[in-house]
Amino acid sequence: MHHKIEVENLEFTYPDGRKALHGVTLIVQPGEKVALVGPNGAGKSTLLLHLNGILRGQGTIRVAHLELAEANLGKIRAAVGLVFQNPDDQLFSPTVFDDVAFGPLHMGLPEATVRARVQSALTAVGMQEYRDRISHHLSIGEKKRIAIATVLSMEPEILVLDEPTAGLDPRARRTLINLLRQLDMTMLVSTHDMRMVAELFERTVIMEDGRIVASGATATLLADPVLLERHGLEMF
Repeated sequence: MHHKIEVENLEFTYPDGRKALHGVTLIVQPGEKVALVGPNGAGKSTLLLHLNGILRGQGTIRVAHLELAEANLGKIRAAVGLVFQNPDDQLFSPTVFDDVAFGPLHMGLPEATVRARVQSALTAVGMQEYRDRISHHLSIGEKKRIAIATVLSMEPEILVLDEPTAGLDPRARRTLINLLRQLDMTMLVSTHDMRMVAELFERTVIMEDGRIVASGATATLLADPVLLERHGLEMF
């Protein structure tokens, strides 16, 4: 079952008065994989953090048919798997198994179900051999894959990733791209990795200064050097 993301006229100002989002409207269709690109400070991370209620601005957000509101927060956080840019923000348990089991245990699932979910999430990211390892001893590429597994074990309907390939060596990056290609779910991914965008995402959304400045077929946008240059994006 695929679900969509609907953001309508979203405004957000940080406590220090800096306005980060200016009326952002975005729809990601069920099953669609969309890249979110733009210079640093464009508002990409701020937008992603709204999708499961970590930040709360003004405007309307509907995720998996649920309006983002206090009453729906638990359901929305189960539906939207958000993977932060830095995996150390996501991994805090003694072992890989404990990290990946944390979400399902929190949902009150029986132990046998939790074990099955951990096994299947680790298998999905090619890390089943790592279940008893200590998370903070892993490489950044391994940590990124474990961070994705911690979200997959919740069986979300939507995957939201912030800079998934940042800091990865070429082999780890390739593994991650292959993993994202295989996952059959609605996906919104913020990235500076334009090669990955070209390879993986049918649609690209460009943000700058807290606004969406372009949205369309990836092939069309990436074939427009003037547009890319205007928004500080380098092709390859």
